Amino acid sequence: MAETGLTIAAPAKLNLYLHVTGRRDDGYHLLDTLIAFADIGDAVTARPAPGRTLTLNVRGAFAKDLAGEADNLVARAARALRDAAGLDAGAHLVLDKRLPVASGIGGGSADAAATLKALSRLWGVEMVERDLLDLALGLGADVPVCWAGRAAFVGGIGEEMTPAPALPRVPLVLVNPLVGVSTPAVFKAREGPFQAADRFAETPIDAAHLAHLLNNRDNGLTAAARKLCPPIDAVLGALDAAPGRLLARMSGSGGTCFALFSDDAQALAARQAIAEHHPDWWVAAGRLKSAAVAG
Repeated sequence: MAETGLTIAAPAKLNLYLHVTGRRDDGYHLLDTLIAFADIGDAVTARPAPGRTLTLNVRGAFAKDLAGEADNLVARAARALRDAAGLDAGAHLVLDKRLPVASGIGGGSADAAATLKALSRLWGVEMVERDLLDLALGLGADVPVCWAGRAAFVGGIGEEMTPAPALPRVPLVLVNPLVGVSTPAVFKAREGPFQAADRFAETPIDAAHLAHLLNNRDNGLTAAARKLCPPIDAVLGALDAAPGRLLARMSGSGGTCFALFSDDAQALAARQAIAEHHPDWWVAAGRLKSAAVAG
């Protein structure tokens, strides 16, 4: 292994649409959502460590916004994998935190999944896929799909995954007002009837086709998130006003919103314009990932 360690990408997760379809007796909500990934994200690096030593160093633009090591999903994932595999092993972990925290794009879940991948290789873990997915679900509802690392329709509370049709590498812009949004609070504030599942079988041929399919669906948490975090209105307004914008929508429980574009030039122009007008926001441009995330 190289001295710099094994580095695994932890890409931003986007809910291209999200319907709240019901609620279980234990209070957990049931979802139907299309999850895809952007080529923007965090990264986790793992290096060997003696004995059972587990250390975590968090760096990057949003390192200061994370809770202490004991509460970090990366540290929890490392301990959970070691316990489940029955290993007597250690690791030095570095989390490069580039995504905003509590932002609706699965940063913590992607970090946990990347940690499981990195340490599975570092430690030579041999577990069946179902057991790894169960372990991932125990860490958070979005961790299993982040482990799978490819576009999927997700149902239940996150445990039901069906591969989605191949998605084009659509240019996009992500914007977050840098106001944390509590996922439990958003679900609690949600009002109105539940929505129907609304998956599609078509394979979108380009950005316009994908936007057309998504326009017939929505994010059922948007109204609640806007009520709790009014800056989301301004973010969606800025994305809606961007020339060439095909679709603008909130991801997950907020407050990150995204817009899809037909070409990279439009996305880059939108990113620059929004960043100049709102220097206190986080703004990034990239593309949807079209295939499995490389491990």
